[in-house]
Amino acid sequence: MTETSLSLLERLQTQPDSASWQELVEIYAPLIGRWLSRSPLQKADHEDLVQEVLRIVVQKLPDFERRREGSFRAWLRVVSVNCLREFWRSSKQHPVATGDSDFLQQLQELEDPRSQLAQAWETEHDLYLVRRLLELIEPKFEPTTRQAFRRVVMEKEKPAAVAAELGISVNAVFLAKSKILRQLRREIDGLLS
Repeated sequence: MTETSLSLLERLQTQPDSASWQELVEIYAPLIGRWLSRSPLQKADHEDLVQEVLRIVVQKLPDFERRREGSFRAWLRVVSVNCLREFWRSSKQHPVATGDSDFLQQLQELEDPRSQLAQAWETEHDLYLVRRLLELIEPKFEPTTRQAFRRVVMEKEKPAAVAAELGISVNAVFLAKSKILRQLRREIDGLLS
């Protein structure tokens, strides 16, 4: 992960490089895979679809314009749904099977940003993104810093108790929390908003 203040999306639009594209793939491939795995397709088809979604993201991201909060995750959801629908159409060579109409109904529901299913996808995106970015940035920090952060932020333990158990000052606990949150905000900038 880079230390620059430019968000990942801005870097990919203005100064694209292979490291930034790789970062996008590392962050999003598992989430897209999880989204697409809910479809009634073969596992190999899911993997192909993840690659297709990422191919379209790479191709179209330079023209992406953030218009409102959440527009990237909404755009990514629509790209995923469109790829899934196109794959579904192109692979259908038999009459509609039982369950196909339910699946097609879900695709329609996912297109509506106000639907419960679309909202669930967006919530899952946000939770996943925070967890995934934490996994990627935490190795940059000392083990004590990571432990202090996780215990205070994730486990809601009292800073004084964490400080005593880790053998550091309460101020060091607050600094650990601040350092990791600052890096997380830097990395998440533009991806959640």
